[in-house]
Amino acid sequence: MRTLILSTTVMLSVVLLAATSGCSTCGGTGGACKERPLFSADFEDGKLDAWQATDPAAWRIEDGRGGKVLALFGKSDYEPEVRSPYNINLIREVVVQNFVLEVKMLSTTADYNHRDLCLIFGHQDPSHFYYVHLANQADENANSIFIVDGKPRVSIAKTRTSGTKWDDQWHTVRLVRDVNKGTIEVFLDYKPDPIMTAVDRRLVWGRVGVGSFDDTGQFDDIRLWDF
Repeated sequence: MRTLILSTTVMLSVVLLAATSGCSTCGGTGGACKERPLFSADFEDGKLDAWQATDPAAWRIEDGRGGKVLALFGKSDYEPEVRSPYNINLIREVVVQNFVLEVKMLSTTADYNHRDLCLIFGHQDPSHFYYVHLANQADENANSIFIVDGKPRVSIAKTRTSGTKWDDQWHTVRLVRDVNKGTIEVFLDYKPDPIMTAVDRRLVWGRVGVGSFDDTGQFDDIRLWDF
């Protein structure tokens, strides 16, 4: 059994969310659940105090989208214990169970098959978390929902598209996690049908964040709700 050490604030968040989980009428659909907003960031204040990165030197606030954005502009000087994304930036002191995470994302990497950006969730420690990998072309290592559970990442997607084509435009990605049902759904650009789904109940709480396996990108208008 692994031991997880969290700050008092984080532990309080777990207790409060566990106590309120399941009382909302929100459903696991592409529509955002706004009944209990937990966190939002538009980066206009230029601060990164609320964030914890695997390598803070790879992240900064930049101008973009008519305002400020969070930029992953270089490769992180970070080597995970098991095969998993190198570039991770987590919301520092919010822990969720059931949630909706919505993020505007822009890939700034030259085009290739595994050009990617990621959403991180259920993060309990560096070797136990899930992530959504959005890449141009799907295969056993790309464009899927993965679990990192004390060993190199494994795809757990039940359904997925053949790829998430990145271009020079911003895209809105919404991630819906229902731990009671075990469902994970990923939606793109407000379309009603998910581009990826999975069912898994191994990690039922954790922190969330953004990043990339090994590419660069920008993020903005990050919003998180629980239900």
